[in-house]
Amino acid sequence: MSSLSLDGHVAFDDSLSPFKAISKLPRSSRLVSHYTPRNIWDEDTLKLPKSLQNYRKMLRQFAQSTLAPAALSGDIAQHLPSGETHTELVHILSSAGKTGLLSDQLPAPWGSMKAINFRHSLVLQSCLKTEELFSACAGYGLAISASGLGSLPILLSGNLSSIRRFMVPAYKASMHGDAQLFAFAITEPGAGSDAEEGHGAKHAKPSVVAKKCTGGWKLNGRKCFISGGDIANNITVFAALEGEGMESWTCFLVKKGTPGFKAVRNELKMGQRASTASELEFVDVFVPNTHVIGELRQGWALNRATLNYSRMPVAAIALGIARGAMESAINFVCHYKVAGKALIHYQEIQLQIAQMIAETSAMRSLIWQNAEAMVPRQGKASMAKFYCSDGAIRVCDMAMDLLGNQGMLHKNNVEKCFRDTRLTQIYEGTNQINRLAVIEEYQNEFLTLGDQPK
Repeated sequence: MSSLSLDGHVAFDDSLSPFKAISKLPRSSRLVSHYTPRNIWDEDTLKLPKSLQNYRKMLRQFAQSTLAPAALSGDIAQHLPSGETHTELVHILSSAGKTGLLSDQLPAPWGSMKAINFRHSLVLQSCLKTEELFSACAGYGLAISASGLGSLPILLSGNLSSIRRFMVPAYKASMHGDAQLFAFAITEPGAGSDAEEGHGAKHAKPSVVAKKCTGGWKLNGRKCFISGGDIANNITVFAALEGEGMESWTCFLVKKGTPGFKAVRNELKMGQRASTASELEFVDVFVPNTHVIGELRQGWALNRATLNYSRMPVAAIALGIARGAMESAINFVCHYKVAGKALIHYQEIQLQIAQMIAETSAMRSLIWQNAEAMVPRQGKASMAKFYCSDGAIRVCDMAMDLLGNQGMLHKNNVEKCFRDTRLTQIYEGTNQINRLAVIEEYQNEFLTLGDQPK
């Protein structure tokens, strides 16, 4: 234990330190009261089963060695037109593929995840992954994790033939360094939230429509804000059948390079800039019957099931960004001096650091507790999503305050996190939509209470 101390605190080896004092209690008392403090990351990791501890350690090592060094340069890199990709992103995606981060929804040998990990929920594993990647860089983290979102409808369709034909070859190629990506295309111009909420969908007019033709279907229309849509090799596109509404939504697998399909532009974004958000155009794009994912008119069910799986990892995305901002702020206050001493010695700074630790710890507890379930629940997933993304805004704002005028400098990373975190309140359903999803889950309970006498 150190004999040093922060201003306003006694040293660990001081007789009045609780850790020193408790260590002198009888052995029977120490068994239930004495412990040696660890750093936050190690302490949380040890709560996980051994196989997931190893998985989290692998993710941290990859994030810190591959993503973190490129984070700031990737954020300010030139905005490229659709179809062009920075060399750094190509390298990172290739590295992610070799590490198994683009193929971890299936066990070996079809994918890269160790079979023992499938004793635990896919959602929890995804949450561990997104927190670690996004704590290092939200832009590159999104470029990697968006592919898992794109392949989820195929996995959730339960169709082994589709999984074998579409996921397995892409996964094997990715594991060899040839990143084969998926994208998830539901959002349409002028109707973003209609794809994520039943009442809006009931009154929506679909933009992308599938018309029956010989041997398959022809898609026409546009999708927007599709993460990685310009670089994905496979896009799960949700379209209504001609003459029908959203209840006819069907999931189609569109391959990159299919005639009539193209990414027309990439948005110039405020945050998470190393990943693209593309507008996709479909002009008589032929999709054979064998590329229908699930069954006809099953798209709405696959969409909502996918969102139930993905909203908890988005909560972990927000947590990861908040953690990145917090860690950068802690590093700053431990080094930056005012009046001859580091900021961490000032009690007001300590109070704010404690609040940030509490905020991120509460987020992680909410996520891990609910992500353990093998079947994700809509209300729990949406609750975690809006609670954590709102909380991440608060943490990043506190980090900016701690840095003062230094917070405006790109080199300190906090400014980047501040911009990156705003998007977590929007994608995977805005936080308003997610609050309504909680009410939707419990509406029968509310209606039953309303029918009962006071």
